[in-house]
Amino acid sequence: MLRRVRCVRVTITTHYAIAIRMELLYFILAAYGMTFIIVHGSIFNKVRPPPDAWGGLGKVFNCCLCMGFWVGVFLWGVSPYTELFNFDCTLVTAFICGCIGAGTSYLINMMVDDYGIRLSH
Repeated sequence: MLRRVRCVRVTITTHYAIAIRMELLYFILAAYGMTFIIVHGSIFNKVRPPPDAWGGLGKVFNCCLCMGFWVGVFLWGVSPYTELFNFDCTLVTAFICGCIGAGTSYLINMMVDDYGIRLSH
């Protein structure tokens, strides 16, 4: 009987864990998509500053790692207004979301290009 109750608890925990992982996956994909569009999208070519503009601050708009951080912070800020992912409203969570956005955007950008998965020797 104890084993049966334990199995039910694992099932409930598993569904909750899957929901949390899906929220994280949605966040990562949204951060990567927004970062990629801002850094590489031709729609922003006219408004994207060159890397040496504004005393070097233009590098933020040309770097997936830098822009990924700020996109992660932006997505943290709009998380109360979306049902895809929900984060608490603390500055520590904002920093962590920025780091997740930066790291995953950079990683995916290094692995994928316009022709699919990037393979190099």
